Amino acid sequence: MTKDITKVTPYNSEATKKSQVEDMFDNIAPKYDLLNHVLSMKIDVLWRNKLVKWMKNDNPQEVLDVATGTGDLAITIEKGTGSKVVGLDLSQQMLNVGVIKIKKLKLDGKISMQKGDAENLPFEDNRFDAVSVAFGVRNFENLPKGLAELRRVVKDNKSVYILEFSKVEGFMGPFYMFYFKNILPAIGKLVSKDNRAYTYLPDSVNAFPFGEKMKQILLDTGFKKVEYKKLSLGIATIYKATK
Repeated sequence: MTKDITKVTPYNSEATKKSQVEDMFDNIAPKYDLLNHVLSMKIDVLWRNKLVKWMKNDNPQEVLDVATGTGDLAITIEKGTGSKVVGLDLSQQMLNVGVIKIKKLKLDGKISMQKGDAENLPFEDNRFDAVSVAFGVRNFENLPKGLAELRRVVKDNKSVYILEFSKVEGFMGPFYMFYFKNILPAIGKLVSKDNRAYTYLPDSVNAFPFGEKMKQILLDTGFKKVEYKKLSLGIATIYKATK
């Protein structure tokens, strides 16, 4: 039986999922970029590029990147579309790393970073030409509320782009799950010194809806059209939900 995603938390403490997620990312922020690229063998870079290539068709002028973390997707969006980007994240420590990266790239005039909650976005309705989230919706405490907020702030006839882990199906599935549940957490613990963060990753992916289930959730949120593309045998999926 699949576990309720809202019940899957980083530290299994009495604190809310939201505060546990914030603590987890604050804890792993200094090593996050290194681990991300090592554990994915830099395939995550290709995934972000595919999302931005899809988004570029919309010719966005201003994009909101939710759960921006250290700003990797925000930077890719700016380089790929030339749009202004607002990056928002719950973790101040992740944002601090991102701000340094953005300044080094001399993009601080094009990308702004701010602390905020995806489920209570501090922006007016219909503001952005596109909204993106990479590997963040899995961490929402209230998934329907978070998705409704993404829809609220994007303009009519514009789209929300979600890049999220899914599950490898077919004969490769068991091999990938072994890596995901055993090898990946061991490396994560060794490098980040956070015993729980990289155990939470496979747990949360395992509980998260993907493919047709995620498409239906987005349609139920009020989006009029939802498309999706599987990446790398289904390790990740990009969803395009149009308002």
